[in-house]
Amino acid sequence: MEPTKYIWFDGEMVPWADANIHVLSHALHYGTGVFEGIRAYETPDGTAVFRLTDHMKRLRQSAKAYSMKLEWSVEELVEAAKETLRVNGLESGYVRPITFLELGALGLNPSGARVRTAIITWRWGAYLGEEGVKNGIRVAVSSWRRFPNTAFPNAKATGTYINSILAKMEAVENGFDEAIMLNQDGVISEGSGENLFVVRNGLVYTPPIAVGCLDGLTRDAIIRLLEDEGHTIVEKTLDRSDLYYADEAFFTGTAAEVTPVREVDNRAIGDGTPGPVTRQAQGLYADLVSGKLDSHRDWLEYV
Repeated sequence: MEPTKYIWFDGEMVPWADANIHVLSHALHYGTGVFEGIRAYETPDGTAVFRLTDHMKRLRQSAKAYSMKLEWSVEELVEAAKETLRVNGLESGYVRPITFLELGALGLNPSGARVRTAIITWRWGAYLGEEGVKNGIRVAVSSWRRFPNTAFPNAKATGTYINSILAKMEAVENGFDEAIMLNQDGVISEGSGENLFVVRNGLVYTPPIAVGCLDGLTRDAIIRLLEDEGHTIVEKTLDRSDLYYADEAFFTGTAAEVTPVREVDNRAIGDGTPGPVTRQAQGLYADLVSGKLDSHRDWLEYV
């Protein structure tokens, strides 16, 4: 990560090196924080942030789910994100808003802990590598299962991501680029930080939200973009064999954008190269976020 000049911290622009919290912060000990991942893109009309308002709405929903009183409105958070991009001079990059519990409590009851909110921006390239975006990545089904519904799968809480970290570390240590996680029933949930799509016999499948995957905003965008092009998208419970029999597979997410999967568990997907639906999804998404697509222009919020 390349540091930028400023971080927005509870309404103030704070120099990067000074945006610190106490070692006794509740979030550090218990993972009591919620966050979003957002991308900004350079377009002919200036810097545009993809679905910024939708992301900030979800941040507030996540905070509410975990009883964190977020004092900033969606509109204030949207403007704060834009201002942070401006003061850091970023034409494109990553935006990370986070709300967390700091001092005031140390124990499982967080009552009394101070709620803090920050927005960080930085330059960030392809999360799974430029080569992965071009030619596809190698993934493995993880031995770590997705957390059961004992928390809120659709709230992006910091503490629950330790589950994804274990899966990601295992995959990388075994020579793969990414992991696919099954839920407690043994059906496919998602990647360690991405939603999954599978193409077979002309139909596009993706796991339903009920299996524990995130209701991703990029996932939603790809569904709608492909449907606009006449594709049938089926939300369906998938098992491991559906990966092995697939003609194509790809991940979606703010970080991953649209990344092809060329291999699962040392088995090639299709002929081992990104297929036509995957390439179409990549192209539609790239045209959308670069301001070249006429449809869904309301998803771009200009800085």
